[in-house]
Amino acid sequence: MMNLFAHVARFLLWLIFISWSVWLLRRLVGWMFREAASAAPRAADASPVAQTTAVARRLVRDPVCGMHVDETLSIPLREGGELLHFCSPACRDEYAVNTRKFAANG
Repeated sequence: MMNLFAHVARFLLWLIFISWSVWLLRRLVGWMFREAASAAPRAADASPVAQTTAVARRLVRDPVCGMHVDETLSIPLREGGELLHFCSPACRDEYAVNTRKFAANG
């Protein structure tokens, strides 16, 4: 009976130690990320050149999956007079196939 109690007690102590270690590690990593994130804007504020070279990017919405993509990184497709933007060639191809199906049925 005493041997069982000793095993259970040892298990609980290890469980407490491991959970405390994971908690401490998560706090440390979170602190490091917060420090890195807060250091980046300070560096940008320090140099006015960085502010003038920054370009505002426009996000466009993929009509197939709904994902928002940077317009310069999107895959464009001109459909009639409309320019559509896609996140991937797969979405563009799916849109083209569905458009052909609708045109064939209509």
